[in-house]
Amino acid sequence: MAVYMIQASYTSGAWGRLVQRPEDRMEALKPVIERLGGKLLEWYYSFGEYDVMLLIDVPDNVRAAAASMAVAAGGAVKAITTTPLMSSDDGFEALLLAQGAGYRPPGA
Repeated sequence: MAVYMIQASYTSGAWGRLVQRPEDRMEALKPVIERLGGKLLEWYYSFGEYDVMLLIDVPDNVRAAAASMAVAAGGAVKAITTTPLMSSDDGFEALLLAQGAGYRPPGA
C-alpha cells in the first residue's frame, strides 16, 4: 500500500451548505476510500490555499487517482491535488540511489 496526501479547496457553495448543515466529511469519505481498497488515515482542516488535507493509504496510483476524481466529480471542490508520499526510509534509499546515479549537470 502507498500513502497519498490529498489537498482540496471547497467552493463557496459547498462551504455555505456545510455551515447551514454541518456534517463530518471525514466520515462521509471513509467508505469511498474503503471501496477503493484503502483506508483514510487522517483528515485536517487547514488555512491557506487548501481547506482540507487528508492522508489515504491505497494500493496504487490508479486508486489514488480514482479517489481524487470521485471527489472532483462531486462538484463541491474547486481545486484538488494528490501527492504521493514516501517514508523516510524510502527517501533515504532514493538519496543513496541518486548518489550513485552518475548524473552530470549541463555544462559540467
